[in-house]
Parts: sequence; structure tokens; C-alpha cells
Amino acid sequence: MSTTGTPAQPDLNLLRTFLAVYRSGSFTAAAQLLGLSQPTVTTQIRSLERQTRRELFERLPRGVAPTTVADELAARVAAPLDALAEATGHGPRAESRVDPVHLAGPAELLSTRALPALAPLVTEGVRLRVATGLTEPLLDELRAGRHDLVIATGRPRGRTLSAVPLTDEEFVLVAAPAWADRVAQRPAADRPAALHDVPLITYAEDLPIVRRYWRHVFGRRLNCRAAVSVPDLRAVLALVTAGAGFSVLPRYLCAGELESGALVLLDAPEDAPINTGFLVQRPGTSDNPHVALVRDRLLEAGRTW
Repeated sequence: MSTTGTPAQPDLNLLRTFLAVYRSGSFTAAAQLLGLSQPTVTTQIRSLERQTRRELFERLPRGVAPTTVADELAARVAAPLDALAEATGHGPRAESRVDPVHLAGPAELLSTRALPALAPLVTEGVRLRVATGLTEPLLDELRAGRHDLVIATGRPRGRTLSAVPLTDEEFVLVAAPAWADRVAQRPAADRPAALHDVPLITYAEDLPIVRRYWRHVFGRRLNCRAAVSVPDLRAVLALVTAGAGFSVLPRYLCAGELESGALVLLDAPEDAPINTGFLVQRPGTSDNPHVALVRDRLLEAGRTW
């Protein structure tokens, strides 16, 4: 505090740290962006809060949330600090030299959940290079250094990779209303047999998702062949919605169609099959600070998927 009793003017370093925390949403991510330790960032923010006599961030279990005071401060200082950083060679042009984050995973989950969640980071300058495919080949590529992060449909084997649970996906048995009405005429105990007369639309010829549902829910083997096999669950969804037949799909992928009535649940078991997806990376801290930003944003968003 100054001798006149008015708050001291914060120095530029504190304001730069404040803006990094404000934009990244966490002390840890800001520390990586600034090349500082996380305790240093925490100390600087506390110093700025003492100088301004206002709380700037609400501490959350994961990251921080800006207060209205922080919103007002960011609106005042962002443009001047960005202009100063640009003039000294540390602005957006310099940041553009940060390597892209290489992210890989299932096309469906990336398209409908992960990439929309990362949109705010893209607007802030994070660059992404996205690959799609099956989990095991993608994990092999991760070990070889081709990706920074992989969304995997199961926990990787061994200790060469670090995996954190990302989200749980529930599988549901669905069809268009016309097929559902026909199947509903049969007793519930005959439901699996009744579906043998309905075309099966699947992700793969060996029916891994559907076979798992049959074993888990009906306690029996699946004894029918696919009418259509297409390696994209979005295509499976489109076919089933158009009335081609039935399938087993992740609930997140067909939630809109179930809500609108375009699809109907053919079964509602108390214990539906659940699969846990993992966010996987190589052990250690990446030299690219944007990898941590993408990782933290995905883990935060995954809790709501």
C-alpha cells in the first residue's frame, strides 16, 4: 500500500501472470505458459489480490474461475499487455511458433464431444492436429511419439503410458419407432430372438459392441450376422435413424435422436454396459505448454459427457 492509503499500482509481471491465469483457467496451465513454477504463479496472484484488495479468482477443485472483478481487470489490461508483448516479440506471432498439439482418438467421440470442448482453446491460439482410428494402433503411435494425447477406449497395458479416466459411455439398444413397435409385440423374454428378424447395423464385422451387449444384458451369445457393417458409429446412427434396422450405440451419440423420438430404446436394463474411456499420454511433462492446456480442458469437460 502506498503512503497515501491508496492501493499500490501492480507491476507488469503480476498483470501478465494474472492474464495468463485468466485465459488458461488454472494456475498450473499459466505456470507452464509463462515458464514459471506453480507456487510462483500462486504467490503472484495472491500479491495482486492484496494490492487490489479484491478476490480475482475462485479456487475450484480443478482450476479457477474468474470473479467479476477479474473480468473487469482483464478487459482493461488485455489489449495493452498484448500490444506490449507483440512489440517485444512475445505476442501472438511468437506464440504461433508453439508446436501444434497432436490429439488422436475415436472419430465419433472426437467429433461430437472432444473437439467442441476444445474450441475455446483454439480461439486463444492453441493449434491442433487430429488423427482418428482404433485404440491399439493409436497407442502404438503414441509410444512412437506421433501423438501427444490419445483418447483410448480402454486402459493401456503396461507401464509405458500414463492413463487417466476421462468419461464413461453407456451402450443402448436402439431402433427406429417402426421396428420398435414390431419388437414390442413380443414378450420381453423373447426380445433377443425377435431381433433376429430385424436387420443388424454394426460398426465392425465381428460385432464387438453388440456381442458385448448380448452377453452383459441377455446372458447369451449373439447368433445373427450384420446386414450392414460400417466403421463409423455416426454412419451406423444415420442408418438406424433412417429405419434400416437396429444397433447398439453409445448413449451420448444418439441422445438427441432418443429425445426427439427418432430412435427408441428397445431395452432398458438396470445394469447397462458401460465402457470407460481414458486420456493417455507418455509419462513426464511435455515441452509444449499447450499439451497441458488441452489435457486439462478435456478432463474438465469429460465429467459432463
